[in-house]
Amino acid sequence: MADNPDVRVGTAEREQALSALSQHFSDGRLTLPEFDERSAVAASANTRGQLDSVFADLPSPSPNPTASAPLDLRKTTPPANVDEDDGTDGWDWRKTAMAVTPIVALILFFIVPVSNSWLFFLLIPLVGALVAGGNRSRRRNR
Repeated sequence: MADNPDVRVGTAEREQALSALSQHFSDGRLTLPEFDERSAVAASANTRGQLDSVFADLPSPSPNPTASAPLDLRKTTPPANVDEDDGTDGWDWRKTAMAVTPIVALILFFIVPVSNSWLFFLLIPLVGALVAGGNRSRRRNR
């Protein structure tokens, strides 16, 4: 079914196509106007056929030169700051909660008639502590 040119593509496929176009551009296979034109087509593509037409005259991207080197497993360590995928398809509720909290605190500051309304701003570190504390189980499993 993936070979059918009428199959609709999603954001992930469009992003992969844009990444591949960037690689072709950095390899010198595309000029800037060609890259701009093909990027516009890839970004607005709805079907597999539209994406494939962007790469019709391009070879498959060259592999990373460091990837073809022999892999020494003794020196390979995972990055320390990379979070494991938690199955949320890229949406992290913790980041959203931290982004929304200052806005909520500001709204409460102006809306709720309390004599010490500045205390609503204490929600920001409180939510930060709760969000960071909720991530402990994932850190222990590594």
